[in-house]
Parts: sequence; structure tokens; C-alpha cells
Amino acid sequence: MKLNDSLTSAIASLASSTIYNNTDSSNSNTTVSMEDFLKILSATMSNPSIDDSSSSGSSSSGSDYMSELAQYESLNTLTEMNQTLTASVELQQQQEALGMLGKKVTLTDSGSSVSGTVDQVKFENGMATLVVNGKEYELSSLSSVSENS
Repeated sequence: MKLNDSLTSAIASLASSTIYNNTDSSNSNTTVSMEDFLKILSATMSNPSIDDSSSSGSSSSGSDYMSELAQYESLNTLTEMNQTLTASVELQQQQEALGMLGKKVTLTDSGSSVSGTVDQVKFENGMATLVVNGKEYELSSLSSVSENS
């Protein structure tokens, strides 16, 4: 079976951009750009029988292939949104922690209450911890904050 020229060029474009993306950065993910996705969609619609399944009596067609590509693109979009949201939460947490420097706080540590002044803020893997009385505490253990008088 001979593939339509537009389908061949769309797949070649996708392959070359994927190879380029993988060599461009050591940690980049392979993604299908919207332009590549639309090229393949257009080519698939103009050539509905990508594989030879129509001659074998199978009901599978290019629409199954397109459905999988759409799901793949949706997953990529959700992954990017998750990364953006995670970065936003980390930044907000860091700003909140920095705002507590020099303030009197009360924290809960293993069921007991600890009070003191925030002497330092530490960051590890994007997450902030407060240093009170020489010991590190997560922001989630914070009970109250007040001005140090």
C-alpha cells in the first residue's frame, strides 16, 4: 500500500522534530507540537486507511490512530499544567516562608507545641522549611504567627 504524500511528509516532519528535540536538550520530553498534530490529522483524514486493515475486514481505521494521538496530546498538556502548578505552589510557599523571618511562631512538633522566632528559612528541592530554636520545621507544622516584640 502506498501512503499519501501529505501523510508521508507529516510523519517525516514529526520524526525530524522529535529527533531534533531529543538531541537539543538532555532532559527534554518528546512532545507532539500542535502543528505536527494538525499535519497528521489532515493527512489521516485525506487518507482514511493508514494500515491495510480495511482489506482484512477490521473496523479499525485512522480514526483510532487519531484518537490515540489526541489522548497523548491531552496527557502532555496535563503534565505541563501539573509542572506549572507545582512550580507556582513552591514559589508561593517560598514567599510565605521568607515573610516569616524574624516573626514569632508557634509550631506543632509530634503533638507538642514549640514557640520561637524564625531565625532562618531553608530551601530544599523547592520546598521551604523554617528554622526555629536551631531546628527545622515544615510550613505545614505552623500553628500561629505574630510580630516579634
